[in-house]
This record gives sequence, structure tokens and C-alpha cells, in this order.
Amino acid sequence: MLNSQKRDYLYYIINKTRKYNIDNISRTKAYQRFFIKYPEIKWAIVASIVSRNAGWNMTDLYLLPYKKMLSDRERNQLFMTYERANWLIFSDAFPQLLIYELSLKNDLVMFDLLDDLHVSSFMKREWQIFSKTKDKNRLLTALIINEQNVIQRPVISQPYFRKKVFLSFPYVLQNNLMLNAVLLPTTTGRLYGSYIHGFTNVTNRITLGKKIARQLFHPDIYPNLMDFMLQVEHTGSRYDYEQLLPVDFPKSPMLRTVYPIIDHQDNIRIDWFKYGGIKKKWFFPEQSEVEDIGKSFYQKRNLLYAYYHVKNIFN
Repeated sequence: MLNSQKRDYLYYIINKTRKYNIDNISRTKAYQRFFIKYPEIKWAIVASIVSRNAGWNMTDLYLLPYKKMLSDRERNQLFMTYERANWLIFSDAFPQLLIYELSLKNDLVMFDLLDDLHVSSFMKREWQIFSKTKDKNRLLTALIINEQNVIQRPVISQPYFRKKVFLSFPYVLQNNLMLNAVLLPTTTGRLYGSYIHGFTNVTNRITLGKKIARQLFHPDIYPNLMDFMLQVEHTGSRYDYEQLLPVDFPKSPMLRTVYPIIDHQDNIRIDWFKYGGIKKKWFFPEQSEVEDIGKSFYQKRNLLYAYYHVKNIFN
């Protein structure tokens, strides 16, 4: 590429990424649109459903149990944890997806642009492998590994988030009781997914990502999940899928009615791969049961509401 061409492509990638990285709603939809155009990039739909879950976790913080049990500051700190991780992953991953799209359109391997966008040397290698092998599952796993390492230092291990969020009582309680899960809703009313435990450990998050991906593409789940994602607009409220379930919970609000657009500061990116490398087991396939967890998930949420009501009575 000529230098002028390179500048034009980088300008296009950076501006399109900024356009869709304004909030959880726009990120979720951008991932989904990309997968519909390029279904061989399986990670994009995994990212979209995980992003939906992040939105639901954000608006949960406006439900009465959370408002009663947590201070405004604690709820804002939890929101910022979800938002910062969501934003950071998109800012790293979406340029990679755009470079892939440009490479196809121009019939030219353009992965050298990854250097200018501070993408890890690990992913530059993996995109080059994919361009030769077309191994969709290897690329899926590589992107899961990469993005979980991308957020490890700036969010998970960052002193502010570590002290204010991951060592706080609300997080420890949720972690120990496994109150959070990544859910895969379907139009049939069945709710698949996996519980989140030990979120601060990068290997645990990679394992969770591989489990979610394995479930998502299972032939018994994929068609009905895709029907849900294509038919139900993402608003950030759990009502998006609760309307299809036999549950009677207060509706969480739509995300854009309660949260402003956050102006993130982009710190200098450090190539995590050069400093930490990878563990071989991260590439190992993950077994995951195809199990409807809707009943157990809402039993846990009932416990949360029961705790809130008991605490309210004694207060």
C-alpha cells in the first residue's frame, strides 16, 4: 500500500470504530451486523450475545434490590466496570473485523494495519494463519483469548477496579453465590448459558467464552437463539427476553433511558502477548453441557429479592 492509501484506510477504520463504540447498544448491534455479513467470523456473534448480557447487567443496577443494597457510588462503579471492559474489547476487536472486511473487498491481505492500531502480535499471527487455513474455530478461540487478555491489565488488574469492585462485598457475594451468568435466550422460551465464577482470573474467562461459543453453535440452540437475536431489538433491558419466559419480575429499564454516553480515555496499548505469552490449554476445546439454566437462574434471582425484602423489613 502507498502511504496515502494506508492513511485513508486507517482513518476509515478509526472513525467507523468510534461511531459504533458509543455505548453498549451500538456495540452489540455492530457485532451482530458484521456476523450476518461474514458468518465465518464466528466470534462476532459470540461477542454480540455477551455484549447483550453486559447491557442486562448494567440495567440490573436500577432494580430495587440493587438500589437498596448498594450505594449510588457502588452501583456506578459496577456500571463503569461493565462499560469500560465492553468499550475496550470493542476498540480492539472491531478494527480487526474491519481490516478483514477491507481485505476481502480489495482482494489484498491488509493485516499489517494491525500494527498501527496497536493490536497484539498474537492476533496479527492468528489472522495470517486464518488467511491461509480458513480455520474458523481456531480464529474464534484466538479472539476469545486475545480479548480477555486485552482487558486484564486495564480493567481487571487495574488498582481502582480491583479495590473498588473486585474486592468489594457486592462482587464477592455475587461471585460466591454465582448470581451472574451469560445467558443465551431463545424464541422457544428456553434459556441456556453458563454461570460466571472467578471472573478476575483470565483463564476462567477464556474457559467461559469457549463454553458459551460451544453452546451457541450447538444445533439444538443456534437456530432459536439466532431467531431471538434477529427478532428482538436489544434495549439493554432483561425484558427483551423475559417477555418470552413464564417469570414475573419487575422490568429493568432500557439502557439509554438511564445511562449517559461515557467519554473514555484511551491509554497507551501494551502488547500483552509480548509480556505474558499464552498457555497451551487456552486453545484446548471446551466441553459444555446443553442445559436450560433458566429455572436455576431465576431461583437465584428470587433469593436476591427475598434478601432485599427481609432487609427492608428489618430496616
